[in-house]
Amino acid sequence: MPTAKRPDPNRDRTDWAHLRAMPDDEVERIAAADTDNPATASDDEWAEAFVGLPPARVSVHATFDGDVVAFFKRGGKGYQSRMNAVLRQYMERRLSEDPKS
Repeated sequence: MPTAKRPDPNRDRTDWAHLRAMPDDEVERIAAADTDNPATASDDEWAEAFVGLPPARVSVHATFDGDVVAFFKRGGKGYQSRMNAVLRQYMERRLSEDPKS
């Protein structure tokens, strides 16, 4: 029995026709209001920016609960990177609470 295809999370969902029809000043207004737009960061925020190489990756064999892996795989390609991001966030939080952790 065929299963329904999940939408590709990496697929471009931009409505290019709508964007091309939009006046430039409207595009600029939307971009300026977007807090995720790096161009809207203040000089003080940029002064705090860190530029560097990502940490080296190490290949390991790890065993996880099946439902944990299934959860991350539901997000599509890149599930191992998402798992790493969760582990990194946990590690950084623990290190900020107790640097000896």
